[in-house]
Amino acid sequence: MDPFATRARKLVGSVLVESFFSLSARAARLHPQANPARHGVSVSRNHRYHPGAREEHLLDVYRHEADLLAGKRAPIVFYVHGGGFRILSKDTHWVMGLGFAKQGFTVFNVNYRMAPAHRFPTALVDVCHAFEWVLDHAEAFGADPSRIILAGESAGANLVTSLALACTYRRPEPWAARVFDRGVVPRAVLPASGIFQVSDVDRLARRKPSMPAYVADRLREVEIGYLGEPPYGASLDFADPLTLLERGEAPDRPLPPFFLSVGTRDPLLDDTRRMDAALRHLGVPVETRYYPGEFHAFHAFVMRAAARQCWRDQFAFLRGLDLEHQAPAAA
Repeated sequence: MDPFATRARKLVGSVLVESFFSLSARAARLHPQANPARHGVSVSRNHRYHPGAREEHLLDVYRHEADLLAGKRAPIVFYVHGGGFRILSKDTHWVMGLGFAKQGFTVFNVNYRMAPAHRFPTALVDVCHAFEWVLDHAEAFGADPSRIILAGESAGANLVTSLALACTYRRPEPWAARVFDRGVVPRAVLPASGIFQVSDVDRLARRKPSMPAYVADRLREVEIGYLGEPPYGASLDFADPLTLLERGEAPDRPLPPFFLSVGTRDPLLDDTRRMDAALRHLGVPVETRYYPGEFHAFHAFVMRAAARQCWRDQFAFLRGLDLEHQAPAAA
């Protein structure tokens, strides 16, 4: 194919994807049910979790007012948005904050620095800083840092899975070591539609030769944007949490239960299948749900029946964790 045509196809595809998700998020805000006050939820915006003036180092807090007024300390959802490590933000993912807060969780919805200007491990370093900030400030928002759920979709699923590994595996990376030394293990991890191995994304096209070219373009864009051009000199364990888990190394602290969700038409489907197998091999409690015919990150489109079912399934999973009781102290 003509190199110019290939570059043009990639550029147009990238612009269309970002525009679709950004415009969808803004349009959805116009619906009356998007008003948090209609659901008894308050939103406190733009808390700075890291020194400086960067917009990427901000997070929003969603709280269920009835629980707050009753003096109940709420469990936490620490939410990390997707977007291929390159696009979108806490503002495009307001529906995630609202969805969890309606169910009585206090949600910390996090921004982080983006590729390709900021490559791996910058996004995860930011997420680790935000996690530490939440541990230090949760009680000021009426939330309980001993009952924290990690959640995210797509690239966010990668980041919260890697954060869970930083909590449970003793590692040499200083930002991971700080998280480990806090001694807090999340009660559960909810990585949806995850890209759990960023390197060698061509593996997905090799498994599915019929993958459309524009989809393969987006996947390569994720890899090159986040990791740069191969060969990669540094360890990719925290970019490829799936391959770390597939090595079968026992964690220093028990991994928490996982709820994995993915549509069967998602090009990342195989990563969820592999993640399910890797977690089970390590003896980690895992519930995996596959939604027939659904596309990538379908659960964000809450008007769809399958999306609503996915939300019901994950809330049922969380109810089974007995979050009304305190978590045992980490070893």
